[in-house]
Amino acid sequence: MKKTIDYYFTPASPWSYLGHERLGNIARKHFAKINIKPIDLMKIFPLTGGLPLAKRAPQRQKYRLVELARWQKYLGMPLTIEPKYFPYDASIASLLIIAAVEELGEKLAMLITSAIYKGCWVEERNMGDPEELFAVVKAQGLDAVSLLSVAHSKENIARYEALTDEALQRDVFAAPTYVYNDEPFWGQDRLDFLDRALEAQAKEPAA
Repeated sequence: MKKTIDYYFTPASPWSYLGHERLGNIARKHFAKINIKPIDLMKIFPLTGGLPLAKRAPQRQKYRLVELARWQKYLGMPLTIEPKYFPYDASIASLLIIAAVEELGEKLAMLITSAIYKGCWVEERNMGDPEELFAVVKAQGLDAVSLLSVAHSKENIARYEALTDEALQRDVFAAPTYVYNDEPFWGQDRLDFLDRALEAQAKEPAA
């Protein structure tokens, strides 16, 4: 049976960005499939005890910046700690990614997701702006007009809502959360544990 990782995230999350490429590498290493599932954290936070960044205590906001700088240095990844266009409304970007999954498949959806992350966290572009998202898709050599049209369809909006509800039902409370064999791994700093879980199953004797 093919291994499957459910990937719950928001494209506005720096932590999701920091883990995105490594998640892809881990999946390829273990021949695992990634189910890409953008979710609405603004709906999830009030139901799970979380707070948007601006409403968190100053101490928590300061430490977040320390941790981002620490992980940026450790991973050697480009990252603007306080980008010009953050926070931004991630709903359109999420809808675009869901449309990409449906229309183009997981591989290209992962590529588009990576470009959206970089748009905010490296290039300091407003990824809540439909024109910027259009440019991101077009830069990948894809049909941006068609994809954005699908993104705004009633069916696609319903998928976004359903994924968010699904995440709540599976006790997801923040992003990124990776779920493998119904075991959640919250945060890009838990990717090593996900890697081990996939490796452990590979070593299990066949029934």
